[in-house]
Amino acid sequence: MTATDPKPVPTDPELVAERRHLAAARTALRAMYEGVRGTELVMSGHAKDEFIDEALFLSRQRRIASLVDVPDAPLYFGRLDFDHGTVFLEEHEEDAQPRPIDEPDRIRIGRRHVHDAEGRPMVLDWRAPISVAYYRAGPDDRMRVRSRRRYGFTTVTDATGEPESLLTAFEDEDLLAPDPSGLGGGLLDAEIERPRTGPMRDIVATIQPEQDHLVRAPLETTLCVQGAPGTGKTAVGLHRVAFLLYTERERLARTGVVIIGPNRSFLSYIRGVLPALGEVDVHQTTVIDLLTRDLPERARPGQGWVRRVEAPDAARIKGSEVMAEVLRRDLWSNLREPEETVMVRRGSRRWRLYPEDLRPLLTELAERGIAYGSGRELLSHRMAHVILTLMEGEGEPCDDRTHEQIRRDPAIRSAVTALWPKVDPLKLVLGLLTDPERLARAAEGLLGPQEQALLLLPGRPRGPKSAKWSEEDLALVAEAAALIERPFGVGHVVVDEAQDLSPMQCRAIGRRNESGSMTVLGDIAQGTSPSAARRWSTLLEHLGKPTGHLHVLDRGYRVPAQIIDFAARLLPTIAPGLGAPIAVRRSPGALRLAPATTNLVSTLAEACRTALEGEGSVGLIAADHQLAELRAALAAEGVQAPLLGEVDLEEARIIAVPASLAKGLEFDSVVVVEPAAIVEAEERGANRLYVVLTRAVGSLHVVHARALPPALSQGG
Repeated sequence: MTATDPKPVPTDPELVAERRHLAAARTALRAMYEGVRGTELVMSGHAKDEFIDEALFLSRQRRIASLVDVPDAPLYFGRLDFDHGTVFLEEHEEDAQPRPIDEPDRIRIGRRHVHDAEGRPMVLDWRAPISVAYYRAGPDDRMRVRSRRRYGFTTVTDATGEPESLLTAFEDEDLLAPDPSGLGGGLLDAEIERPRTGPMRDIVATIQPEQDHLVRAPLETTLCVQGAPGTGKTAVGLHRVAFLLYTERERLARTGVVIIGPNRSFLSYIRGVLPALGEVDVHQTTVIDLLTRDLPERARPGQGWVRRVEAPDAARIKGSEVMAEVLRRDLWSNLREPEETVMVRRGSRRWRLYPEDLRPLLTELAERGIAYGSGRELLSHRMAHVILTLMEGEGEPCDDRTHEQIRRDPAIRSAVTALWPKVDPLKLVLGLLTDPERLARAAEGLLGPQEQALLLLPGRPRGPKSAKWSEEDLALVAEAAALIERPFGVGHVVVDEAQDLSPMQCRAIGRRNESGSMTVLGDIAQGTSPSAARRWSTLLEHLGKPTGHLHVLDRGYRVPAQIIDFAARLLPTIAPGLGAPIAVRRSPGALRLAPATTNLVSTLAEACRTALEGEGSVGLIAADHQLAELRAALAAEGVQAPLLGEVDLEEARIIAVPASLAKGLEFDSVVVVEPAAIVEAEERGANRLYVVLTRAVGSLHVVHARALPPALSQGG
């Protein structure tokens, strides 16, 4: 059964009842919000309970934020009618207890839990165990579901001028029907294909069974998702975070969750997904920002310190795992051989540690695998212990206070500084990369002379602030900082576009998650960095998760088949052995090739105008070095295309995107300029072109004055 009515006042009684229930649910959500906000939080006021008070305050603030309604997002999107028999809840909400629902044998599925004044659930959280049936029930296993209802919504303007989500349609799937071939329905397809304007939306209403299995994987599992364009791998990662925070909130509240994206434009694109699902307390960062925070406060170089792009060969060497051993050797070479006697005065007595007494202490500590910075304190304890042993042998009274006094004796502290010098990670890496002889000693047997020469920093920097650092250098500094002082870890890490991480970047991320789990997302075919992974097993080893479970998503739900098939012509060259993605839909006119036989700019302007005639967002993508000139030329033609980052994605219909920043983004229509120039712009330009060609979910316009790359010309 299907009912549709886009008008404000429906005549269908079922649709009227559904709107009435939705209005009641929104009223109940507001009451829940006011109930929490209006409750006075009583603090202890004692200094010893300051941590507990802060935790209570933050928990209350998170709860209030999670109950904020989003008027232009549907509060619920589906309904399940079960076989006869009361359904009981299995909820994880703080204030919800298992109890019968308000309508026997029927539940509505939404973004968050909503209950009425008596505590009876009106909407179930999509993450609740019973909600699994909404995503997985089918003819082979109904999971006791008789009927599944999907709702259609239209965004309208309310009386105050604010956007509001209006329930306009519903569609029922009868799982008891003799012919189940029609399951799915037009509303599901419409939601998947809905035009996109602005940042990424959640896909909670359209999660597919293979995606749902990954979303609901337990916290202990590290997932690696190889996902072709349009398969929803990023959405899977974000929704898994929301699921884990629902099922393991107490554990993750202690250890934290971090989402790592390739750049800030990508993070801006995904920023609204988790808040729409009621999760507002997740840290999102880029690899560069994460590694900078890994450094001790005194060693952080500040904003904008990455001022140089490495040549591909140098980037590969600096990003290789062999650099971890080079840095380790250089760091531990700072230890000094004992040559002088250490004398500690205690009253009229003098106690001496000779070089032969000190040498085994340094050797034992150096071979224990401790952090370099910890060794200094441990060495002082070892030296104090030896002297205490001497004192006790002479009948001197000793206790813990004596041990501490000796450890802090100026002679001991001076000896520790001489034997085990303090090391700053920035200065360590700077010294290593500016001193050929020092580098040769550390890299002996690991790197040849030509490889060592590629590592040296340009110019003669006088200090860390004057050096022209690269992203690869930052990973080296982070490695050195971790060798000196190990960073704190987090409970779960999501890494998107992980295929571009170098082994050294993987090591840095892995250190943040040694005892936790990860969700690793990416596509080998979209690897564009010099150190891009060719096998997921190798990358997982570098992350410290060799037992991670690899899953392949190859069904593209949003990118039309014409676009996927066109881009997939590049796969045999850029990712041999990787299967082509499978598109589940075709869209007439999705692919348009526009050779510019006379004037490139006029052809491009026409393609942009055509794209703007459709619904949703438009991305204009070109090689980085061409974009400024193209934007100026288009402006002269009356087409204004602001640059990505200059305005928010929802503020302009068309955005100009450098090819290097297109990864992870998605537009309803994409206009690509000169594919050949994109290929020639960098070492892995063909991979970059594959990324660019697969950003469109509606239509792709390829404008070119030059010949297309050979792989794209084949097949018509």
